[in-house]
Amino acid sequence: MLEKLIIQKTLRVPASTGAAGDGSAVARQLDAALLDAGFSASRPLLEHIGALAPAPAMDLAATAVAAVRELVGDHVRHNAYFIGFPDGVPDTLTFWTDRLREAVLTGGGTATDEQLRDALATGGVNLLDLPSYGTYQHTYDELLAVHDALVATAGDRVTLLALGDTADVEAERLYLAMAGSTTPHGEADLAILSELAVACADGAQPAAIPVRENRAVLNGIRLVLGRPLIGVDTTTDVLRLACQVSGGDTSLATATRFRAFRRPERRMLLSALDRVVGAHPDKLGDVARHAERWKRLGERLHPHEYGQWPHAQSVFAVARGEQRVGNLAGRAEAAIRAGNVGLAASVLSAAPGLLLRSADRLLRLAPAAERAAVLDAVTAALGTASGRVLLSLREHVDNRLTPASARLYVNRSRRAWTGPDERAPLPADLVGELSARLDAAIGARLPELPGPLLVDPEVLDVALPLSGKASESGFAVLPRGSRASVSGELLRFFAYWRQARVRTDYDLSMLLLDEQFHTAGQVSWTNYHHDGVVHSGDVTEAADGATEFIDVPLTVGGHYVVPQVYVYAGESFDEVAESMFGYQTRALDQRGAPFDARTVRARSVLRGRGRIALPMVFSRNEHGWQALWLHLYLPGTPSFNRVEGNAFSTAEQVRALVERRYLTVSYLVDRWRERAEVTMWDGRLPDGPVTYLGITAPDGLPDGSQVYTLDRLGELIPE
Repeated sequence: MLEKLIIQKTLRVPASTGAAGDGSAVARQLDAALLDAGFSASRPLLEHIGALAPAPAMDLAATAVAAVRELVGDHVRHNAYFIGFPDGVPDTLTFWTDRLREAVLTGGGTATDEQLRDALATGGVNLLDLPSYGTYQHTYDELLAVHDALVATAGDRVTLLALGDTADVEAERLYLAMAGSTTPHGEADLAILSELAVACADGAQPAAIPVRENRAVLNGIRLVLGRPLIGVDTTTDVLRLACQVSGGDTSLATATRFRAFRRPERRMLLSALDRVVGAHPDKLGDVARHAERWKRLGERLHPHEYGQWPHAQSVFAVARGEQRVGNLAGRAEAAIRAGNVGLAASVLSAAPGLLLRSADRLLRLAPAAERAAVLDAVTAALGTASGRVLLSLREHVDNRLTPASARLYVNRSRRAWTGPDERAPLPADLVGELSARLDAAIGARLPELPGPLLVDPEVLDVALPLSGKASESGFAVLPRGSRASVSGELLRFFAYWRQARVRTDYDLSMLLLDEQFHTAGQVSWTNYHHDGVVHSGDVTEAADGATEFIDVPLTVGGHYVVPQVYVYAGESFDEVAESMFGYQTRALDQRGAPFDARTVRARSVLRGRGRIALPMVFSRNEHGWQALWLHLYLPGTPSFNRVEGNAFSTAEQVRALVERRYLTVSYLVDRWRERAEVTMWDGRLPDGPVTYLGITAPDGLPDGSQVYTLDRLGELIPE
């Protein structure tokens, strides 16, 4: 399935090495099948398939169609509870009354109002267990039969699929790019990297692996295969590796139950520890931070049996408290407690990344006489810290001129919570000076472009992908904080889930907020209609998969439209067999089944930890509507989560994110303007090679052009 993975990650179809022949009929069929899913094959791709024998041509075409259908969520059947949705959805109160009448008189007939009151008075009526409620009353084929075919419009999405190199070449290219990424990957991309690492274990390896979680994934494969470990230069690298091969958390945010290790594996892990500590004894200072994990790992590695590696044994001695070692963070904290902030900055200068992450606190605590020295120490660290840390600090200081309405906290699992922002703002002159120094350092690190920079304006509002943890996998999914314009006259949200073991009820809901982030209405299973917005009906179990929809005309009142997915009962987002959220845009006169792949603008998986998902928010401004990606999960309660009970917390999270200023691609483009020719893409092809920067690549760019699209934006983050 490597070819399918490559297509979904890069929108390039690996070239087949099959026999030549006449596959022109297959090429025509492929073109039609792709258009049904909202995709189009480039001319080189159609020519390649047309030159293959029918059998390999059909294999390649089938792989391409399956890959893109899954990408946009078209690989499953999206049935709606009310067969005529968005037409024929009853009034909520009338619907529930009819279900009650069915329950009271199961033998037939019509229950009177008095009989209904008597049934409710007993307290034994569970509304969600009423007959015919929560399960589909028609098949998917029956739903299709009552809907006309979708009326195609010029605004329907068409995404180009390009021809790539052979699968081996494409796999190696993707592997090197992902393994050498300067930004952390999310869970889905780490799983992809693991697959690629197996396929590419004996091939070329990246010159550097800046992200330590990536090292853990690669070395986990190499440990199992008995290959030499690469890039291990801290004790924590070894701990992450042990967590990775035990199926645990390589970020070390949660505890891992370590598996038993084979003797060759124990030797590799202990010898790696011995080399690291032998070369740099000061790296023992990192051990105490994860002492409990090291003690548990020691129970599996039996270091006392390997006297040839005394430095490795000292790691576990520190973890057990038998050997004391100081560390930079501890010495810096001691200096801060003593009121010597300048000394703390000097101590942290030995760890540039840690110093920059502490810059805000140091600058706030430093008395006026020490502030210049702290700023100089921070500036001195700009040349050696990673580019991602520089960009993160630049974004941070951009939000420190005034206190935030609420301080938003998001962990690696995208669980979010808010609290009051009690930090004193940074002085404007200090923010301006630090920002200027950061701009100069970041601009100096940007790669040299081989030609003029041609930029699609649509990419300018995409937030820089500083961490894959701030996103989800899927189609046209953007990092948290990214904005995208919304066209069309109608928004249609969809949420799909398929339970794994137990009955699971998800509820797609929509909260409407006014300009001050106050509740202006909601649509959910408890309220099917509001101001033209329509819910498709509640489905309460999903053994074979279930979908709920909400139609939102863009004439709706209010300023913010917030789609949400609630776990009412059953399995959470990271436990179900499959779950996704997406949105479609349509013209008002477009008819057709509730789901049509050609109108899908974005689809993201739902895999975060929490019981409430906030994938995105739609906001109205003077130019129309924009989509803002959130990728947040709220804890909620174990069951019975509903939009009515979470309106305030949802509004608070949304406001904190909407008001935050994110560093976007336009920031990097501004830095490039100082050293390269920059032109905005207007749909016309350039005469010569360019460096193209956009959401997707246009067909027909001159040979020799360098292309950076969504799958490669991370490569623009300097090391």
